[in-house]
Amino acid sequence: MTKTAGRPRSFDRDAALEKALVAFWRDGYEATSIAALTGAMGIRPPSLYAAFGDKRTLFSEAIRRYQETYGAATTRALREEPTGRAAIERVLTRAAADYTDPAHPPGCLIITAATNCADPDVVEELRGHREASKRAIGERVADDVRAGRLPAGTDVTALATYYAAVIQGMSRQAQDGASREDLERVAALAMRAYDA
Repeated sequence: MTKTAGRPRSFDRDAALEKALVAFWRDGYEATSIAALTGAMGIRPPSLYAAFGDKRTLFSEAIRRYQETYGAATTRALREEPTGRAAIERVLTRAAADYTDPAHPPGCLIITAATNCADPDVVEELRGHREASKRAIGERVADDVRAGRLPAGTDVTALATYYAAVIQGMSRQAQDGASREDLERVAALAMRAYDA
């Protein structure tokens, strides 16, 4: 028995995914309904389910896309800079620019999408991404300790947690209306802790 091909999609899947990403970013996972998603994506619910599965599956795909696009600057900074200090400073200054960019919702999707979320899988997925970022920051701090740029007794975990907290706070401040310049000042102040 041979299968017949289904009807071809009448929409651009990548464009629809981008619109879903922005909806989740703007309103968070819990508050973004299927109706809001299909309205933003310009498709009907059967098309959403056929192309993406359910809301939860669509959300995970939107998170992956975010990590590969908007969130990629952090990964690049932590990988490319020659020192841990330079990498963290670049992460913070890039966050100041990205979190306040008027081309998309303010802040960071990974930090904000699970606010008031009752789905433990969503909460855990986003926590996992944030913890991975904190570990990556810690690895760069440890690089500077090994290279003698920071004292041997530096509490690597505490410093990584501090910068993760600064980044999360910058995201919230951007959502509250802080400007790029405001967040750049926060970044500059935060770097004093590295030098202390």
